[in-house]
Amino acid sequence: MSELQYPKVAVILLNWNGKHWLERFLPFVTRSTYPALEIWVVDNASTDESVAYVQSEFPQVKTLVLDKNYGFTQGNNLALPHIDTPYYILLNSDVEVSPGWVEPMAEYMEQHPDTGVIQPKILAHHAKDTFEYAGAAGGWIDSLGYPFCKGRVFEFIEKDEKQYDKTSEIFWASGACCMIRKSVTDKTGLFEPSFFAHMEEIDFCWRVKNYGFKIIYQPQSVVWHVGGGTLNKTNPRKTFLNIRNSLSVLVRNLPAYQILPKVFLRLCLDGVFAVTLLLRGDFPNIRAILQAHFAFYGMLGYLLKSRKSLLVPPSSFPTTGTFGGSIVFEHFVRGKKVFHEIVKH
Repeated sequence: MSELQYPKVAVILLNWNGKHWLERFLPFVTRSTYPALEIWVVDNASTDESVAYVQSEFPQVKTLVLDKNYGFTQGNNLALPHIDTPYYILLNSDVEVSPGWVEPMAEYMEQHPDTGVIQPKILAHHAKDTFEYAGAAGGWIDSLGYPFCKGRVFEFIEKDEKQYDKTSEIFWASGACCMIRKSVTDKTGLFEPSFFAHMEEIDFCWRVKNYGFKIIYQPQSVVWHVGGGTLNKTNPRKTFLNIRNSLSVLVRNLPAYQILPKVFLRLCLDGVFAVTLLLRGDFPNIRAILQAHFAFYGMLGYLLKSRKSLLVPPSSFPTTGTFGGSIVFEHFVRGKKVFHEIVKH
């Protein structure tokens, strides 16, 4: 693309008491080579002087200060009315970017109008030759809605040996870093506010696919994510949000006839998970599972009502980026750890 052809792109960094992350990683974003880039820090009512730091050290960065902590979902939703660019990038504040990270995604968007969302290759900041848990080389789901990634199956994470260096269609893109076409979210909306955080990008991407747009993995763009900056993987709060929201995603997006059997199976598998936690003596996370189930039951009426405003196909399940079997069975019973052992291309 010539400089005159570069479409405007807005980067949205949602912040909550993350001044230490902004000090560490915002300078990388400001050194991006993309010529038509605007940067926003959207602040969830931080108390750590994050906003003052950004306004003092980076006057070119725009700030939007919210009146309370709305979480990842609604915080990003509230930013959108202020964004007037054809594309925007959601970027976690604990992500390091390279100077030319925006160009491959923007160029692909311009050349493929049927693409709604693009995710770059996401590597781990602490081990830069290894994929990062939250997104890796693009998200997939199995027949029961369990998410996994190229490069990450449950806790098993692969090294990046360029085995996933082909641009490809996926099921979901990580909220840690993804470019979104603004005209798509004008139709679909962005995140379900009740989720607060976790699984919201899967719910969103499923909706985008139901509207006929593609989700793409673009390995020519690379970023490095710290991960766990807000909640680590064993935190009971994260367990609660992941389980409650994962069940909610199924109710909101599955064809109606599939909801009851698949949700029932998921509840049973959560019970199996609780037994394994009992053997470890992990009572806080067992409690989180129970709380997530009861919270899900309490949300059922709202979730079923919300389906009426979504474009949910009556009988079809998206096929691209999906595995028709059970990732739980393949991984924990058959012992398959690597994506290409499970999904055959």
